[in-house]
Amino acid sequence: MIDLPPYPPLDPSNYYLIVVGTGVSESVSAAAASSSGSSVLHLDPNPFYGSHFASLSLPDLTSFLHSNSVSPHPPPPSSPPILPSNSHELISVDLVHRSLYSSVEISSFDSEILEEHSRRFNVDLCGPRVVFCADESINLMLKSGANNYVEFKSIDASFVGDSSGELRNVPDSRAAIFKSKSLTLLEKNLLMKFFKLVQSQLAESDDTTTTTVKISEEDMESPFVDFLAKMRLPPNIKSIILYAIAMLDYDQDNMETCRHLLKTKEGIDRLALYIKSMGRFSNALGALIYPIYGQGELPQAFCRRAAVKGCIYVLRMPITALLLDKETGDYKGVRLASGQEIFSQKLILDPCINVGLESLSSLTDQQNETLRVLVPKAMINKEKIARGICVIRGSVKSDISNALIVYPPKSLFPEQLTAIRVLQLGSGVAVCPADMHVLYFSILCENDDQGIKALLSAMSNLIRLPVPESDSSVENDTCEAKPLLLWRALYVQELVKGEFGGTISSMPSADGSLNYKETVESAVKLYEQIMGSEELFKEEETSLENTTEENEGGVEIEEN
Repeated sequence: MIDLPPYPPLDPSNYYLIVVGTGVSESVSAAAASSSGSSVLHLDPNPFYGSHFASLSLPDLTSFLHSNSVSPHPPPPSSPPILPSNSHELISVDLVHRSLYSSVEISSFDSEILEEHSRRFNVDLCGPRVVFCADESINLMLKSGANNYVEFKSIDASFVGDSSGELRNVPDSRAAIFKSKSLTLLEKNLLMKFFKLVQSQLAESDDTTTTTVKISEEDMESPFVDFLAKMRLPPNIKSIILYAIAMLDYDQDNMETCRHLLKTKEGIDRLALYIKSMGRFSNALGALIYPIYGQGELPQAFCRRAAVKGCIYVLRMPITALLLDKETGDYKGVRLASGQEIFSQKLILDPCINVGLESLSSLTDQQNETLRVLVPKAMINKEKIARGICVIRGSVKSDISNALIVYPPKSLFPEQLTAIRVLQLGSGVAVCPADMHVLYFSILCENDDQGIKALLSAMSNLIRLPVPESDSSVENDTCEAKPLLLWRALYVQELVKGEFGGTISSMPSADGSLNYKETVESAVKLYEQIMGSEELFKEEETSLENTTEENEGGVEIEEN
């Protein structure tokens, strides 16, 4: 148990909604409920905002990963999981912490420099992750007013990598296609023709008066990879579209290992997000932007908005038990680590919080049904995400600070079943000192060994380890060109899906996506369940016509 500060009892002790955890989904839910006029108590056992979406200093990140990769010891036998509440009509059911992280390995290769600057880092726990300019999270910020609390900067460029170490620009616009030196004239013409077809399809989708369909219904329901082949796009162009623009994970050409074969309709939707993001904000260089000070600024922005609307925040405050009605089994409230009992109509929980299996045998059927969403589920598909963070001196691409790199399936080694994404960020987004960069790596995997192997392969392709002075003569020109590794973290995160119950809901963990589409969708879905037909952030909305303003080179999203 963490040391709790001397909090006075909370007043009031009754709320419409209690939210535990300050991740993106939880924070959006708290802000939306507060905006609707509901009373909300927002708790987090951590001393910082963001939960599994937080941006932390190197020491804090190290401490969090180590403390959350080992499950706490079970309660002693003298403390039964089912206890009477302070009220004779209620019982309390003990909660347990679910560890999401495994295979945590943290290495420092220049401890003196890193100790000097350790607090100047804002390192993302859920990286790599960016925001599309046309992403739903941006729309929610504008609608809620959360955009007043966060600023962004552009991702300068996107690249596709391979085992040779070459990084090729992603031709994602007319200008980029013509400037590309890696495409032949025929490939440029084919790619331009394809983008014109997609844009025509999107234009006609928006215009209900037009009856001409550019892409047939049959093609829209066919696999996207087959449609690209039908368009006579060569393998290298197909790979760019599938993995560097549509941002797919699984090898679309391998039916045996592909867990999500994308249809053309879905592929067009993904390309639409990318295309609509290009040029939405006049001072954003491309489709992608990143929040200054790290991804942890996004949940904090919604938390600040919720606080303005009356939401009460308490950090360093875990909940230890749920309170249920003895007779009906209905949820009534929670017990805080301070011992105080707080009551609410609805409860939203962090994905790490579960009910211990030993508790269930002592409960009635009605009580078990209430707690259904908090019972640990057996992993059916065993899907995980391996993440890596590297602090480097130098840049993987000269003269470029913020960049996205994608390694398509099989591009590094034959057993690479899914795409590897790498995001490089520099001091311009306030995540590290001026002479360094932070690299984030991720890949979906079935087990820890598979994921770590893929991460190490991508890291060795981009960066070099420090070489002892006695061995410095073995360095060649290629090694000299690579940036130097100063610090590294490797870890594997379990993917937990959210579950929505009648009064208790569990939010999903950070997923393997590059953006926030599914994360925001889960928050919107939960809001609709809790609040019914009431429109999300209706009170806050004034206009959805957006402009941007320059602010020290940043992208500041605003409403007219």
